[in-house]
Amino acid sequence: MAARQRGGDYRAFILLFILLGTQSEVWAGQILYSVPEETETGSFVGNIAKDLGLEPKDLAERGVRIVSRGRTQLFSLNPRSGSLVTAGRIDREELCAQSARCLVNFNILVEDKMNLYRIEVEIMDINDNAPKFLTEEMNVKIMENTAPGVRFPLNEARDPDVGTNSLQNYHLSPNRHFSLVVHTGEDGTKYPELVLDQVLDREEVATHHLLLTASDGGDPPRSGTARVQVTAVDVNDHAPIFSLPQYQITVPENVPVGTRLLTVSAIDLDEGVNGEVTYSFPKITPKILQIFQLNSHTGELSTLDCLDYEESGYYEMEVQAQDGPGSITRAKVLITILDVNDNAPEVTVTSVGSSIPEDTPPGTVVALFYLQDRDSGKNGQVTCTISEDLPFKLERSIDNYYRLVTAENLDREKFSAYNITLKATDGGRPPCPRKLTSP
Repeated sequence: MAARQRGGDYRAFILLFILLGTQSEVWAGQILYSVPEETETGSFVGNIAKDLGLEPKDLAERGVRIVSRGRTQLFSLNPRSGSLVTAGRIDREELCAQSARCLVNFNILVEDKMNLYRIEVEIMDINDNAPKFLTEEMNVKIMENTAPGVRFPLNEARDPDVGTNSLQNYHLSPNRHFSLVVHTGEDGTKYPELVLDQVLDREEVATHHLLLTASDGGDPPRSGTARVQVTAVDVNDHAPIFSLPQYQITVPENVPVGTRLLTVSAIDLDEGVNGEVTYSFPKITPKILQIFQLNSHTGELSTLDCLDYEESGYYEMEVQAQDGPGSITRAKVLITILDVNDNAPEVTVTSVGSSIPEDTPPGTVVALFYLQDRDSGKNGQVTCTISEDLPFKLERSIDNYYRLVTAENLDREKFSAYNITLKATDGGRPPCPRKLTSP
């Protein structure tokens, strides 16, 4: 396979060598199974032989196999029992993040008839993750003349499980100065806020130490904790104010590393250290921290690594401006990544007959292959063509599978063999064709 390039001209072909011999056909079906995540390797998923209407011994005799699409195969066939079993560790969170439903799709091929069966396996969530804070300690600075009732946002915890197994609530250690409220965002994320219940007196207590606990709804429940240190500081009349409550930018995925995307800016009307503003990310995942960099003094947000639309087309993060005594203001940053046509189509031959008889009727299937393109939209829409002066034509099967079938009667005395070139081209501008040739 050719190496991935950006902005280049991609061409790819598959060359199929077909002799006259036996005929075969393709038929599509669908089967659904379910299995809990973290199940031991070799665990039973479903009786594939029975569901295909076969005996276990037929699996090997008829060339029944799983058709892989390039990803690590999570399941395998047990030819002795005729069962579909797990082939390794299955981590639902790794496969589907926090999607409500996690489905793994693949196909079963019955080689002798070139029959394809679509298989869906739903991966069921178990409570194998505890809520976890990105940082084990949070620092909150509060002016000693702050009125009761003021709220201060705290970093939320993350739990990659879903449903009741995900994060459900927060609890604050008992104290006389603070309480906790929890908000639920539109996406279901729960955000804790620290509420000041009693005015602070720096001369009485300069620092308050609290414990924030996040718990999920599993059975039994799991939890994670973070320390909250609240520092009472002298009066600071003004907090930083961002020029915008929300910053947005749209960039193509092929911008160079180090590109300045935007600049956040906040002003503080105080003087001296009370008016000195620094910028930071209050909460951000380690993965995003490897891609973006925020200059703490200038507020410039730039790229640390290459952007990849196929990995993520959208980023949302918060930036905060903090003055010397600790007053904090936050703003959102929304980054939309535009797809560029940087991936060429991939053509995979799934099955091909070695020969067909010359009296084969038109419409006989002689080869089965799969097309895919990691780009999105038109950039990922793939078309496939062959030369028009051949006695063959292309037909689309399920998913992105295509069949090569005979278009007319064959005559061995005229041609005993055919070399057929498949050309796959995506719909990008400029289009990216790919040519992969094999004898």
